[in-house]
Amino acid sequence: MSLADNLVSIQQRIQSACDRCNREPNSVTVLAVTKTHSADSVAEATRLGLNCFGENKVQEAKAKIPNCPGKVRWHFIGHLQSNKCRDAVELFSMIQSVDSLAIAQEINKRAEQAAKTMPVLLEINVAGEASKFGYKPEQMLVELNEINKLSRLEIHGLMAIPPFSPVAEKSRPYFRALRELKAQAESVLGAPLPVLSMGMSDDFEVAIEEGSTLIRVGTALFGPRQKIAARET
Repeated sequence: MSLADNLVSIQQRIQSACDRCNREPNSVTVLAVTKTHSADSVAEATRLGLNCFGENKVQEAKAKIPNCPGKVRWHFIGHLQSNKCRDAVELFSMIQSVDSLAIAQEINKRAEQAAKTMPVLLEINVAGEASKFGYKPEQMLVELNEINKLSRLEIHGLMAIPPFSPVAEKSRPYFRALRELKAQAESVLGAPLPVLSMGMSDDFEVAIEEGSTLIRVGTALFGPRQKIAARET
C-alpha cells in the first residue's frame, strides 16, 4: 500500500475510535514517526497534509531535518542525554521525553542560551519496566513543581510507552493510569495539561478511547523501518 493509502487507513481507525468514545477526530494529532525513513518520505507525508513529525535520535534528526520541508513541527521522542540537549533545543519544537529534574534543568539551560521557550512532555514509566526510561509516577509528582519553576520550559503534558503486547487491549490499563496521573499533575500545578501522548501503530485506538490527544505512528504510516547501513570506520 502507498503512504496515501496508509494515511487513509489510519484516519479511518481514528474516526472509528473517536466514534466509540464521543470524541472529534480533530482532537487527535498524528505524530508521524520518521525513524530510519528518508527526507523524501517526510516531504510526501507533508503533501498529504501531515505537519507533525517525530524522531528518536538527535544525530539522525540533525542529518535529516535540514533536508525536509521547513513548515513542519518536529518532536523529539527518544531518550535524551544531557550532551544532546543543545542540539535538541535547536532542532525540535517539543521534547516529549523529559524523565528527570536534571535533564529538565539542562534543557532549560540550553533554551536560555538559545533565547527560546521549550515545550516539553514528561515521560512516565507506567509499568516500572527496568528496560525503559521514564519517571516513576510518584517521583514525577514530587519534582513537578521544581520543573514548573524552570523559566524556559513549558510543561504541556505527559507521555508513555506501555509494555509491548500483540494484544492492543492489554495496553488499556497503562493508558488509563497515565490519564489519571495527568489529572493528579494538573491538581498539583493548578493548571491544565493539554497533551497526552500515548498510543502507537498497533494500539492507538485503545489510547484514543482512554484520552490520548497525540498518537505516535511510524510503521502503520511508512511501513517497516528501513535498515541503516553500518557506519564505515
